[in-house]
Amino acid sequence: MDAPQRERHHRLVILGSGPAGLTAALYAARANLAPLVLEGSQPGGQLTITTDVENYPGFPRGIMGPELVDLMREQARRFGAISRFETALRVDLRRRPFTIESDAGTYTCDTLIVATGASAKQLGIESESHLLGYGVSACATCDGFFFRGKEVVVVGGGDTAVEEALFLTKFATKVTLVHRRDELRASKIMQDRALAHERIAFRWNSVVHEVLGTREGGVRAVRLVDTRTGEESELDTQGVFIAIGHQPNTEIFKGQLAMNPVGYLEVEEPTSRTSVEGVFAAGDVMDPYYRQAVTAAGTGCRAAIDAERWLEAQEGAHASASAAHAVAETAPPAKAAAAAAAEGAA
Repeated sequence: MDAPQRERHHRLVILGSGPAGLTAALYAARANLAPLVLEGSQPGGQLTITTDVENYPGFPRGIMGPELVDLMREQARRFGAISRFETALRVDLRRRPFTIESDAGTYTCDTLIVATGASAKQLGIESESHLLGYGVSACATCDGFFFRGKEVVVVGGGDTAVEEALFLTKFATKVTLVHRRDELRASKIMQDRALAHERIAFRWNSVVHEVLGTREGGVRAVRLVDTRTGEESELDTQGVFIAIGHQPNTEIFKGQLAMNPVGYLEVEEPTSRTSVEGVFAAGDVMDPYYRQAVTAAGTGCRAAIDAERWLEAQEGAHASASAAHAVAETAPPAKAAAAAAAEGAA
């Protein structure tokens, strides 16, 4: 195999560079696997759009999301991980070595860790993306503390939105749920809790048309449109939480890896094994429940250990088969037949 081909083949490739992918890279690199990390279309994952991270262990004064990602990447590289700012476009997991086509080339690997994450669904308005991290958030658990003593808006009507609203009542003086219908879609018990809570108000039959504010001064209001009349109104608020769900980044794995009905990868708990032998999953791509940086990092560690052990088992089996062939080639005819029979039984 010539040099360029050798560079294109890796024992382990990791797709994704959030806490899950970079933790997997760190553990795999320390196991001398020299993993290749294809960072994806959003290097660092959702942490890169988080201004202050105050709930990641080891940083008592908090840390900026992008800075935390940079530190994780630097630590993984220190032990030999290779990081490339490329996005996987297609994969072939039907045969080994696995094939990954990125926007910069084609790679093969013996084992694969999928850590492509999940993206928060957005409203799709310009002001939302402009103020993301400056008063607009998709994670109450991550950012709720920053809105202590303020009034906030939660957009959505399902269980996710109600859970976010209930959590935010620990900090905010008032939480207004903005929903495009005249009743919630959440489960009955969640609806009852929200409707009975003294700090939660509702704006029915409304959608957010624009988030008003600046990056320097933060959010000051939202412009709402009534879904029945088209009438516009403004609602004063200091924070906007988008809670219309998450979308796992699993499109390129459809038809090849087992997923739940909404697209999250299924793993064989308590391991990170997917439905394809030699392919492992970590982080939000397989976790629709917690979606935290620290839990994602833990699953990245798990996936790296699973991948390392799987490679060891494969290489051990290959070494045993090679030894059996060597014995068969050098042994007298009777012994060679016995060795061949033993290999067949194995």
